Amino acid sequence: MQNLTTTSELLLLEFSDIRELQILHFFVFLAVYATVVTGNLLIIIAVLLDHHLHTPMYFFLMNLAVLDLSSVSVMVPKAMANSLLNTSSISYSGCVAQVFSYCLFAGSNLAILTVMAYDRYLAICSPLQYKTIMHEGACIQMAASAWISGTLYAILHTSGTFAITFCSNRINQFFCEVPQILKLSCSDLYLIEVGFLILSGTIAGGCFIFILITYIQVFATLLRMPSVQGQKKALSTCLPHLTVVSLFVFTAIFAYLKPPANTSSDLNILLAVIYTVLPPLLNPFIYSMRNKDLKTALLKLTDFGHFPKPALAKFF
Repeated sequence: MQNLTTTSELLLLEFSDIRELQILHFFVFLAVYATVVTGNLLIIIAVLLDHHLHTPMYFFLMNLAVLDLSSVSVMVPKAMANSLLNTSSISYSGCVAQVFSYCLFAGSNLAILTVMAYDRYLAICSPLQYKTIMHEGACIQMAASAWISGTLYAILHTSGTFAITFCSNRINQFFCEVPQILKLSCSDLYLIEVGFLILSGTIAGGCFIFILITYIQVFATLLRMPSVQGQKKALSTCLPHLTVVSLFVFTAIFAYLKPPANTSSDLNILLAVIYTVLPPLLNPFIYSMRNKDLKTALLKLTDFGHFPKPALAKFF
């Protein structure tokens, strides 16, 4: 087959060959993207402006909202533009940037979710030591470590993915998805990236096991609480996070453990939308539904005259 390593353009999977359906897909994605942007921006602004939310838990939640907003912005606007302009092309450099950015935000997302589990564990199981351990410097270091680990993860995957020799420029997905790019390989170098994927799966599995063990201890502590009111208050901060973690993990498992052979293009698109768009879309609703403090802060955003003066100089 022809060696296309030096190609300057790649072709993504189109949502439909029918022009009317392409326009429909554009407006559907526009509505979804607007909802994701609005929901996550509201959380970011509420946490920044309301001094009642200047705590470690909401600091990490703000980081999660930034990551969710960024991850969706990596691929959805390009897919919308392709549908609107009736094209499927993406530049080689644009594809590299898409892979790097998505791996960066996805890796950092998992790290932040793991840190948030540790935060809930300390708050419920070791409340007397919580303020000593989760001080401002520690929280900033944890968040920075999450972003740095995501960056290293992105460098690893991007370099491994684009070290291969391409024998086709048609990606069977609406964005530059690593497994689909590897299918374009006509060299043995793709085994390097497969090794990276296995390593990543092992690390992700380790994070999930850590979160699981953490919550087993959290729920064991909750069962020993004498106050029902205290149990409900603690659950209101734990259940949203546990729901978000479950959504993140199971959508990814659902997508990547599908049978690799004979998978239709429509199914590929559906699975990709589920694991890339659904978590950032639902996360703001999941966190705001059961959290009274966050709901109050969000309601205040509609009444700027009564919103407390921000204290950004000292977040915690």
